[in-house]
Amino acid sequence: MRSRAALPVFFLLALLAWAAWPWLPISRSAARPTTIVLYGFSVLGETMNEGIFPAFQKLLAEEGSAPVEFIGSFAGSGTVTNQVILGVPAQLVLLSLESDADRLAQAGVVAPEAWRRLPEGGVVNRTPFVILVRPGNPKRIRDFEDLARPGIGVVHADPLTSGAANWAILAEYGAGARAEGGGPAAGERLLAGIWRNVVAQASSARAARTQFENGFGDALVTYEQEALWDRARGKLRADIVYPRRTIFSEHTLVVVERNIGARERPVVERFARFLWSDQAQQIFVAHGFRSVDERWNASNPAFGVIEEPFYVSDFGGWARARAEIVDRAWREHVLKIGVKQ
Repeated sequence: MRSRAALPVFFLLALLAWAAWPWLPISRSAARPTTIVLYGFSVLGETMNEGIFPAFQKLLAEEGSAPVEFIGSFAGSGTVTNQVILGVPAQLVLLSLESDADRLAQAGVVAPEAWRRLPEGGVVNRTPFVILVRPGNPKRIRDFEDLARPGIGVVHADPLTSGAANWAILAEYGAGARAEGGGPAAGERLLAGIWRNVVAQASSARAARTQFENGFGDALVTYEQEALWDRARGKLRADIVYPRRTIFSEHTLVVVERNIGARERPVVERFARFLWSDQAQQIFVAHGFRSVDERWNASNPAFGVIEEPFYVSDFGGWARARAEIVDRAWREHVLKIGVKQ
């Protein structure tokens, strides 16, 4: 009789457990992970895979929230933009330059300037452009002007596929244009002089770095971040030269709404906001990027001093800079005329 009386109680307890299951911690930990797909420009790979992604996953685990897994893909910013236009399922895209975000808008992938509604107008982090030279700097390269000297071989990312290359063009042009007695003509002369010395190009900043490490050229124009991150790990086989005048690149996050389903939307949006959190900004700084919050930049003593920094806004923004500097000065004058002379 005792066993028969226990049966209704057993079934009642089982029914209560079934009803409470979705709210139990064990059910959340056993839930199917939400997948976030992020595409980014080339030098972001280690920072996201080793720093940002694990930090966000740990944060969710400490809260007892459902787990998240990440799929990250990293290449030249132009290449990434082309991939997203062609339909890869990226939910978040972290681009080297805002003009690639404009291309996504022009292709109908995202709403025009939607990223500007994000914190900092969509800019997640920054880094100045520097020059890497051979150990000991045997060619005595001190500034961009030295890259135009006869006998100097320059390695450069390809502006057709790489966001870094487009920033480098602005850095090179701006170094001449913003010098005392400079102006557009001086900027174009310096740009032409440097590009006459380009001996190798690659599809991304990372690929150009590989060419330089394999022995091509005497100098590489690239992100400070990548050089500092490798130096911190004892992997930098070059010296860093800080130009007197150089540009700070600013890297833009784009949310691709059409690739985000209802189930993953809350966590994707939360991760996007996380990129501007104090924790994430400190991770960027530790990996060699400059934070958009100046409070954190002093925590990395490896950051070099730029005497006269400038930004794309000093050229009127990316739409104007691309038209006047990348397309007209570099593509139409330097590439078609100056380099061939």
